[in-house]
Amino acid sequence: MNRADTTALGNSVLPKKSALRSSAAAMFLFAGVLAVTSTASLADESGTSFWLPGSFGSLAAAPSTPGRAVASVYYHTTVSAGADVARAREIQIGRFNPALNVTLNANLHASADLAIIVPSYTFATPVLGGQLAVQMGTIVGSTSANVNGTLTASLPPFGLVRTDSIGDTVTGFGDLYPLASLKWNMGVNNFMTYATGDIPVGNYNSMSLANLGLGHGAIDAGGGYTYFNPATGHEFSAVAGFTYNFKNQTTQYQSGVDFHLDWGALQFLSKQFFVGLVGYAYDQISADSGAGDRVGSFESRVFAVGPQLGYIFPIAGKQGFLGLKSYAEFGAKNRPEGWNTWLTFAISDAALTPSATPSMHHK
Repeated sequence: MNRADTTALGNSVLPKKSALRSSAAAMFLFAGVLAVTSTASLADESGTSFWLPGSFGSLAAAPSTPGRAVASVYYHTTVSAGADVARAREIQIGRFNPALNVTLNANLHASADLAIIVPSYTFATPVLGGQLAVQMGTIVGSTSANVNGTLTASLPPFGLVRTDSIGDTVTGFGDLYPLASLKWNMGVNNFMTYATGDIPVGNYNSMSLANLGLGHGAIDAGGGYTYFNPATGHEFSAVAGFTYNFKNQTTQYQSGVDFHLDWGALQFLSKQFFVGLVGYAYDQISADSGAGDRVGSFESRVFAVGPQLGYIFPIAGKQGFLGLKSYAEFGAKNRPEGWNTWLTFAISDAALTPSATPSMHHK
């Protein structure tokens, strides 16, 4: 990009509006990385949710460069929880009868190392005045979970004390996660709507503490907003959505409706490098149900915040992106909390020049 295509910002330079928007937004296809699941992400049935908090991020609503792209994300998480979550998980896998009067002094610990693969395609022809994009994601990797503690149970006139130390590790593939989105640009304001869901074809065993598949279908939809001013490099995004979970036919358990909010804010320090903050809120807003629900409503929530940084660069006639974001969780209820880190590498078609910008990129 030549000097005529940049605007001064202090001692650094930023590309003009259309070029920076397509450049940065193309590399932020990871902001729409599909919700993936593992037992390390606990909520709902046995603490496992469809939506992976943090799936959306900065520039989520900004239109991107038309054409093909692929994002690969290394996702690592380490979480732990107390007796309530450990007890619910042990009941669900059949370790003891919930009719027993049980006191469980135990902790659950879980971790996951996953590769999230998301190929996508963004259409050049406007749809309803906006930009249509579709993608299909899946995961491959390993997740593990273990429970350690002491169980005291009584069914008068009998009683027992048992030391529990159980664990499972699963390596394989997760479910499939299709997603479609529409995005509209109006100057520095950008809007989006999306719909996604879960096709339950991944590794799942209702008797295992750890799973890569969810065990049931789900649909999720929502909308988002991005403020992005290329002249200053300021950006803020927020995306909210709701998940409806279908009944798990193996366990006859139906998780409640979940609400999630992902947000991000960044500052471009140059035309290629940015720093910022990310965060999320996750809250189950209706109770679990079904004949297999033996632990009650088990409504969950969690919050998180952390840093992010990213670098945009040319690669073999395409455009590359390398990004890192990390979340520290807090305020968890009926769900483990800990930390998770996303390392993203993405490649898309080269950024548009201002003269080639699609018509939906309004001034």
